[in-house]
Amino acid sequence: MREITLPAGLARVAFVGPLFRFALHGDMPVGIQRALLNVLSRVQFMPEGSVVQHLQLGGRPAERIFAEAAIPTSRTNAVPPERAAGAVLYLHGGGYVVGSLATHRSLVARLARETSCAVYNLDYRLAPEHPFPAGLDDAEAAFLDLVNNVGYRPDQICIAGDSAGGGLALALAQRLRDNHQLTPCALGLIAPWGDPRQPPTADRDTILNRKWIARCAADYLGDADSSEPGYAPLATDLTGLPPTYVQADVDELLHEQCAQLVAGLREAGVHVRFTETRGLWHVAQLQAALVAEAALTLSGLADFLREAIQPVSIEDLR
Repeated sequence: MREITLPAGLARVAFVGPLFRFALHGDMPVGIQRALLNVLSRVQFMPEGSVVQHLQLGGRPAERIFAEAAIPTSRTNAVPPERAAGAVLYLHGGGYVVGSLATHRSLVARLARETSCAVYNLDYRLAPEHPFPAGLDDAEAAFLDLVNNVGYRPDQICIAGDSAGGGLALALAQRLRDNHQLTPCALGLIAPWGDPRQPPTADRDTILNRKWIARCAADYLGDADSSEPGYAPLATDLTGLPPTYVQADVDELLHEQCAQLVAGLREAGVHVRFTETRGLWHVAQLQAALVAEAALTLSGLADFLREAIQPVSIEDLR
């Protein structure tokens, strides 16, 4: 379907802000929120030529998405996805309580097209039905499945995610380091929610609000102890992590946490690329099919992951 380009300001004021202010109301039952977000996802179009394959990964439903005839071993030679140089494991956002394969399919498909890799979109378990560490356990099982059964090496797999999925990606990298001595190729984090224990400093932004964030944090924690490893990866050891991309808008509620994470990663000796936008919103990449600035921001993430998976060689430059 042909994409529609809207000015970022118009999209924020007339479409994105009002819809998400309603859909993520702090008092709305989570089941209704999930249904509304799935409906909203229908206007987030996938690029033409996207291929979606349904499968199980680590015992959970997942999708492998790639661009038809666009999975290269180098910049010029197309091969099937199972022979690609690498892959991306994507963990969707939604405060650990909402979000689905459907809500993030468009974003994942665009990422697949621009990285020229297969991207695995995981349907990990959500709170409050399945609180911490269920989602982290599912992400761990999916990564190990890609290594042990699909056949990728750990250093061929990038882990990416947005918001809560970004926090989950960070926690997964720490668990792989600590429990399995494995290091993924890179991390791609869109406005990661790295510490659910930290309350936001403002009441709301275009997408998120303080009340909804607090409810999500409590639902995700359940009966666990908030000091357990993996719940707040921002406050956990950041050494030994792979090259990391972090993106946030300067006016969103999670910007301060993102800045803290970048500072902590740099202090730990991790290579970091931090990009900030002004005038977009939390995970604007979800609207990349509608807003050119959001698409450009997603391209920055894709470039980082592609370079990590497929470093430029002499042959590519000839």
